[in-house]
Amino acid sequence: MLKKKKTEVYALAQHISMSADKARRIIDQIRGHSYEETLMILELMPYRACYPIFKLVYSAAANASSNMGSNEANLLISKAEVNKGTTIKKFKPRARGRSYPIKRPTCHITIVMKDISLDDEYVEINSLKNPKWKKKHKAMVYHDMYSSGGVWDKK
Repeated sequence: MLKKKKTEVYALAQHISMSADKARRIIDQIRGHSYEETLMILELMPYRACYPIFKLVYSAAANASSNMGSNEANLLISKAEVNKGTTIKKFKPRARGRSYPIKRPTCHITIVMKDISLDDEYVEINSLKNPKWKKKHKAMVYHDMYSSGGVWDKK
């Protein structure tokens, strides 16, 4: 019996105190990027949601290195999702004996990372896209009406 080696690892954060829509805005930016690119993107974005997502991506990479022994340079975020969590409800006293409800939304964030060095399909697809017999560099030619001596009349 042939046993398939595990190529994916995940990290899950539950009950993060922010709206799922605000976290989803960040997750959509990092989905499909490599581990190092993701860390740079999250460090430079000015949103409050970046810090818990940064910690979660770092944790998923630590899980990959300890569980599978994979290198961080080979990691790719294959799946990232944000689900709505429970809503924390409180009441604040207001004037004339009334109360005002305060609702704090929470979310659950899941990051799944894939080791592309262990994945056979990824290696096959990349070898088909970029065959070795193709030229690596192509000459770029830009044609511009203003710089190439074209006629420009202002009327």
